[in-house]
Amino acid sequence: MAIQGAGGTKGGIGRFFMGLVMMIGGGYLLLNAIQVTNHFSLGYGLYSFGGFRLTTGMVMIPFMFGIGMIFYNSKNYLGWILTIGSLIMLIFGVISSINFRLRSMSAFELIVILVLLVGGIGLFLNSLRNFDAEGLAER
Repeated sequence: MAIQGAGGTKGGIGRFFMGLVMMIGGGYLLLNAIQVTNHFSLGYGLYSFGGFRLTTGMVMIPFMFGIGMIFYNSKNYLGWILTIGSLIMLIFGVISSINFRLRSMSAFELIVILVLLVGGIGLFLNSLRNFDAEGLAER
């Protein structure tokens, strides 16, 4: 019985793990270099319809009415629609207010990150190919 390589193929287990380590390292360094900020507040304009701007504070008004309707009668569909709709609008507003920025870094740091990430992906995918006895990839 022959030992199977990465992904059940005759590929290289060493390439598999080396690619995996490179991918994880490059991915970590890339995600670590991204700064996440937001500009969410109660006066932040979530949506605009024509000239009217709907702010995050205004989204809480139907939420409060919906909660009151649910506590008064839990089978009231309008209360559930107002509450769930307001929560969905609030979640979308928070997500849409997020900004992603890449921190300043040298060209060398960026090249190292990209070589680790993309090179790791290449090695990882290469390890899933079948290799014959001479080490040549089968087509």
